[in-house]
Amino acid sequence: MNRNSLVLTGAVAAIAVAFSALALAASTPEINARVEAALSRFYAQNPNHRELAQKASAMLVFPSITKAGAGVGGEYGEGALEVDGKTVAYYKVTGASAGATLGVARRSEVILFMTDAARDQFMTSKDWTIGVDAGVAVVKGAGAQYDSETLRKPVVAFVFGEKGLIADVSLEGAKVTKLPQ
Repeated sequence: MNRNSLVLTGAVAAIAVAFSALALAASTPEINARVEAALSRFYAQNPNHRELAQKASAMLVFPSITKAGAGVGGEYGEGALEVDGKTVAYYKVTGASAGATLGVARRSEVILFMTDAARDQFMTSKDWTIGVDAGVAVVKGAGAQYDSETLRKPVVAFVFGEKGLIADVSLEGAKVTKLPQ
């Protein structure tokens, strides 16, 4: 076996180990509890978040997205879509990357659909890809300030609560798929 094959095999093994804990999907009550806790943290970090969320047509919350890799990386998380303060569906986010990825990290995301058109496009798509299917403004850190230009985007995504050894918080290319209910 050559060096590249060994590196690739090691990377696949690392990803398999990192995501083995995610093999069993969380139950809807577990997702609901995690979403509620993530929203509490989100609202506590900036008093404007609650008002902004109330203006949104829908809110997609991923309480914990795990990203892991060794050369080749992957990410996974489960969350819920809320419309008018009620959960209407459950989703997963997945992604893959190749390059200088090494380590394991977790983060939370709150994605606000600021227009009915953006919400409807998301809800009617089979697999929605962040950054491809809609213009998304990404705000890093729930306590971060955002300007009026950011708020003009049809979708505003907040990334916060980052923990771990991977500093990459790019959302580009992450695929969001509805979970069976």
